[in-house]
Amino acid sequence: MATTIDREQLERLIAAGAQVVEVLPEQQYADGHIPGAINIPLKRLDADTASVLERGRPVVVYCWDPL
Repeated sequence: MATTIDREQLERLIAAGAQVVEVLPEQQYADGHIPGAINIPLKRLDADTASVLERGRPVVVYCWDPL
């Protein structure tokens, strides 16, 4: 279930061990992302690419588009 959170909530989740996934294309990830975020572009997100995530730890997925 998706939930919108603010920066303070994100910081608490990261401090508690959450994994952060940026789903924008690689170039946009390279241009800037949350420190420690893993890049899995949405168009390639599937069971294989998600296998880098640790089961049992929360996952925060984000996409920031300045346009």
